[in-house]
Amino acid sequence: MPRIVFISADGERTEIDAAPGTTVLHLAWDSDVDIEGACEGSMACSTCHVIVDQASFERLPGLSEEEEYMLDLAWGVRPTSRLGCQIVVTDELDGMELTLPAETNNQM
Repeated sequence: MPRIVFISADGERTEIDAAPGTTVLHLAWDSDVDIEGACEGSMACSTCHVIVDQASFERLPGLSEEEEYMLDLAWGVRPTSRLGCQIVVTDELDGMELTLPAETNNQM
């Protein structure tokens, strides 16, 4: 089972064993990680924005045009930013570290 690490804006680390096939957003919700996801994973907002560690980012499939558009609305975007609702956990992502931005930009 892959282990995913969430890092809060203040540096607190939460390590979670994740079932492959779940999204990062649902994993966070199920594990009481403080991530909003205002649109409930329908990719209509940017409130599940996470910053992925470089090594894991390189193993992810590319961004869709829709995800790029939503990230343009997110607060604190970095080169390895993604939407948590669009990252599906796989065994290859074991050890992935996801930093949560200090703020979200909820336009819903």
